[in-house]
Amino acid sequence: MPTNPDTVPSITADLRWPVEPAQGGWYTDAEHEAVREVLDESDDWRTGWKALPYTDAFEGAFAEHTGVGHAVAFNSGGTAMEMVLRYLQLAPGDEVISCALNFVGPHIAVTGQGGHLVLAEPDPVTLSLDPADTERLMSQRTRAILLTHWNGAVADLRPFLDLATAHPHPVHGPPVVIVDAARACGGRTATGARVGGEGWATVFSFESKKLMTTFGQGGMVTTNDPALAERLRWLRAYGGRDHWGTNQMMSKVQAAVGLVQLARLDEMNTARIARAHLRTRALADIEELTLPPTLDDGQHLYYRHNLLVPETWAGRGRDELMNVLATRYGVGSIINDPVTYLGHGLIREHTHGQHCPRAEQLAARLLCPVLHPRISADEEAAICDAIRQATADVARTRATD
Repeated sequence: MPTNPDTVPSITADLRWPVEPAQGGWYTDAEHEAVREVLDESDDWRTGWKALPYTDAFEGAFAEHTGVGHAVAFNSGGTAMEMVLRYLQLAPGDEVISCALNFVGPHIAVTGQGGHLVLAEPDPVTLSLDPADTERLMSQRTRAILLTHWNGAVADLRPFLDLATAHPHPVHGPPVVIVDAARACGGRTATGARVGGEGWATVFSFESKKLMTTFGQGGMVTTNDPALAERLRWLRAYGGRDHWGTNQMMSKVQAAVGLVQLARLDEMNTARIARAHLRTRALADIEELTLPPTLDDGQHLYYRHNLLVPETWAGRGRDELMNVLATRYGVGSIINDPVTYLGHGLIREHTHGQHCPRAEQLAARLLCPVLHPRISADEEAAICDAIRQATADVARTRATD
């Protein structure tokens, strides 16, 4: 049976490797030098911390990187998502379809901006939003499809763009496709385009654990819609002179570091992909584990290297494996992500009556042992050996039950 994530035992073992990295990328002398330059410059009372020249430069570089007309920086990916949804002025009954297997942030944003969240099943291989189930849920009330590049596996947007065209809203026209790329910054789509270049709006997060980070928080929206870009700039800066808005600006030092991180993003992602592929090869012969799909050409960035245990282990067996990894071998792991309506009360209340059995079953089989490209080769070998031994330990225990 699928397990409510609230009932999963907390891991309190003395871990040699944490449940997840505290920082997804890493900083070099270049980031430190950028900070020193901003500090030296901003210490002058005539200059101060006015961010606009730096955010303009960061936005320009990010737009060029993703191949879009507009990039708008925010203080976080969460506020960026909220403001994209706010632009739609969702009315009661307006529906936004999203995958049930997800981080809670996008779903909270939908409910907070007045939309009705409609949950769809994940694709059984990539665990991203399933186009077939999305089509089943499309209706005359659908305003948006909110697609997440789940754990760094870049989804193919083309089926969703086609669905939007084929199911226009009677007032607003084709539903928009909003992309949550918090875990896929720098990736490439099936067409070879950079993540952020397809769909109506793509939201990025630069939170600490993400593939690049701007001092632990920060976000960006890319779009080719000039009206959306203009409204987002009002919304993040008190509405200009005529509109509602609030203060959601990225800081000067964040933008300066963001420029350096962006220039190094491909380097960091390449190292992550190489490490993930090594782990996949090292674990390939463990029959109890289903490994993440291997996608070429930057289509999988492995924000997490997710594993699935057998269906017969779902829930209790998965929990046992996580605990054995932690208590016997010092390897932390995380369920990234549970089904949102099982793990968050507000979403559960909002989606009352909705049920995604495939998502629940996959989530009950899911665990993500810690992965980071800066883990040494010897430590990575030890982690892989621990996963192998822990899986064998659990298999033996279950065979005798």
